[in-house]
Amino acid sequence: MAVRIRMKKLGRTHRPFYRICIMDARKPRDGEAIEEVGTYDPMKMDKSQRVTLKMDRIDHWISVGAQPSEKVAVLIRKFKDNDWGETKSPPPMEAPKVKKAPEPEASEDAPAEEEAEAPAES
Repeated sequence: MAVRIRMKKLGRTHRPFYRICIMDARKPRDGEAIEEVGTYDPMKMDKSQRVTLKMDRIDHWISVGAQPSEKVAVLIRKFKDNDWGETKSPPPMEAPKVKKAPEPEASEDAPAEEEAEAPAES
């Protein structure tokens, strides 16, 4: 049996979603999977959350002869290059820092107002 690691398409029109599955190469694209080992959501805005993979299971299947498809091989390569620890998912992206607008400087009229408010000494 030729085993492949490939994507199963889910979702709807103009909103794709994929499951990364271990499948028999003779099965149809959306057919029965031997095991599901991750997901890929290309519509997520945050790139670090697009892919989730169970790397221990993928390593196991590759060690017993499963061949990844071209797209899955790219995802695995990108995911393996980064060492994110035990969670096996990328860290969340930090929110961009917003620069605060500089505070307006005191105008020339401000000191005059302060002097006018101060009680007159006699």
